Amino acid sequence: MHPKPSLNYLAGYPIALTAQVQQSIAQGHFSALLKTKYPLPHEVRTDKSLYDFVSLIKQQYLNNTQPLSRVEFDSKLHILKNALGTHTTISRVQGGNLKAKREIRIATLFKEVPIDFLRMIVVHELAHQKERAHNKSFYQLCRHMEPEYAQLEFEMRAYLTYLEAGGIPLWPASHAISPPAI
Repeated sequence: MHPKPSLNYLAGYPIALTAQVQQSIAQGHFSALLKTKYPLPHEVRTDKSLYDFVSLIKQQYLNNTQPLSRVEFDSKLHILKNALGTHTTISRVQGGNLKAKREIRIATLFKEVPIDFLRMIVVHELAHQKERAHNKSFYQLCRHMEPEYAQLEFEMRAYLTYLEAGGIPLWPASHAISPPAI
């Protein structure tokens, strides 16, 4: 039996829905539900493979945005504060020109999740290339790149709630599968 999970990751969702997640975790049913829907983790394990994965999605949906200079898994990200990852733009003056570098960092925890969850996180961070704020346009862009975005974000946040309640990771790296073609 897991301790009652906090709702840090599910803030903003309807109370009835968050109560259902809490109950499922407390009764030990949550992990089986998630494992049935997402049986295996992805195989994107290196920063290079993550860069390639992000680049494919970016090329498909945001080809006209500035190129990314770095994409990496980051073991220093604090999951609660940056549950999905970070995006940064670093501007530097080189000679007489202003150069901007764009980076995406994704918490190392997300090396061991299903490909759908990783894709949702990547879509979220890529959407910030066009929309800085979490506004209506931002979420429309996320849903354009990933039609199941809202459901995947909820399930990812529920999974983080499960982990915070003491649940064990559901997708060990030894059971990884290759990402599907985009």
